[in-house]
Parts: sequence; C-alpha cells; structure tokens
Amino acid sequence: MAEGTFGTVINCMDGRTQLPLNDWMRVTFGVDHVDTITEPGPNGILAKGEGPLVDSINNRVDISVNGHGSRIIVLVGHYNCAGNPGPREMQDEHVMKGIDIIKSWNFPARILGVWVGDDWKVQVIHDSIE
Repeated sequence: MAEGTFGTVINCMDGRTQLPLNDWMRVTFGVDHVDTITEPGPNGILAKGEGPLVDSINNRVDISVNGHGSRIIVLVGHYNCAGNPGPREMQDEHVMKGIDIIKSWNFPARILGVWVGDDWKVQVIHDSIE
C-alpha cells in the first residue's frame, strides 16, 4: 500500500480543470495525494458505458483503489469541454450516467460527480453518501 491517503479523480485532460480539482480534493477530503485519470471528456466516455477507454478507466481506478487505498472517486464534467462539447445539462446527464457505470464496478469507495464551471470552482452534483 502506498504512503499517505489517496483520492481518485476521473478528470478531463483539459489543464484548466487539474489544479482546481486537486486542490478541492485535498481541502475537502484531506487526502495527501490525488490519482488523476484523464481523458478528453471522460463523463461522455463513461456515459456510453462500454469500449476500450471505459475498460482502461476501470483498470486505472482499480490501481488507485486497490493499490493506493483510495476511498473516494470523483467524476468531472466541465465548462467549455472540447472533448465532450455540449451544454451544462448534457454534461450533468453524462456525469450521472458515468456514475452508474462506476458504481457497477463495485469498488469500496464513495463516488461523487462534480461540475467545474466557467469560474473554475468545483460544485458537487452527486454524492453517493447523500
């Protein structure tokens, strides 16, 4: 097991979202490290529910949860996403469908869906414990 506490973020590759999410994870959950799994528009990828990219994300979450002991998984949708372009409503819908896929993997972790708006602040749209 790795030293320190870990959280997992399934985030867009968009560099504008990286720092806000990592800082938010450290402050909100008190984790020492954030395992960041990036793809262009990961909420859209997961919303489709199958394919090699979904399998790849699953494998990387498995390493974070089972190798590093992460107990928090966060899926991100964000403003002005080039990898999954569309309005906020569509982004939120993709986050929720993606969360259903993540839940089906049965990891022992809290699962959250978040939105990062044009102010680059993190807003929770789903939390599996609420």
